[in-house]
Amino acid sequence: MRNICLFLTYLGTYYHGWQMQKDLPTVQQTLEEAIAMVTGQKVHVTGCGRTDAGVHAKCYVANFRTDSTIPVDRLPYALNTHLPQDVVVTKAFEVHDGFNAISSCAKKEYTYLIYNSRVKDPFFVNRAWFYPKHLDENIMQAAADQFIGTHDFAAVRSVGTDVKSTVRTVYHYKVERSGDIIALRICANGFLYNMARAMAGTVVYAAEGKFPPEAIGDILNAGNRTAAGPTVPAGGLYMSHLWYDDGVESFECVPDRPVF
Repeated sequence: MRNICLFLTYLGTYYHGWQMQKDLPTVQQTLEEAIAMVTGQKVHVTGCGRTDAGVHAKCYVANFRTDSTIPVDRLPYALNTHLPQDVVVTKAFEVHDGFNAISSCAKKEYTYLIYNSRVKDPFFVNRAWFYPKHLDENIMQAAADQFIGTHDFAAVRSVGTDVKSTVRTVYHYKVERSGDIIALRICANGFLYNMARAMAGTVVYAAEGKFPPEAIGDILNAGNRTAAGPTVPAGGLYMSHLWYDDGVESFECVPDRPVF
């Protein structure tokens, strides 16, 4: 039986996240249905992580097992004929039997987009968080820097998923402005439920003067969710970069075009 790895990109606006849910459209369900139509087999697709309702992926990795002999170079074209326009398979290749899209992933990066302008832009609806008050990206970067390193991130997660530990390592957190778009790029070895969105809200709170950037360390140490910033809207969040290295397979999933 072959173990097939897929690279995907999708807009999450009309989906209730990645993971299968009863009576609700999800990306996993949509992909599994397309694979069944192409291979003639019912399969289970493992994704690299759960994305919330409305969250997007510029790159996403999934794998499934099949007896189908369809060449991998033909799979993206075959699958895309059965997928809606907002979910696209960009690449397919065979991986070793022990490869798993979630457990083999070494690092993930999310990018959060803020449309920072006094006037709305309809083309960014559900694509970036509209924020009319001017934000100082230098203060935001000073706040973002406080998250880098290994910390207990209980203060910036929502209750909803049981985990053994709330300790994670953040490798970089970069704040970049291009015109009216501010991009927050967060790379970590794993993310807690709503962690990236709560971190973005905390950085914005620092820019608003709710607390100084240096206070974020104390907020993390206290583990008090109410002391940190809000969980910002899902439509501005994109999975944007994935790194794999399980001792056998080593590769990266990066978008063909930048997030913004």
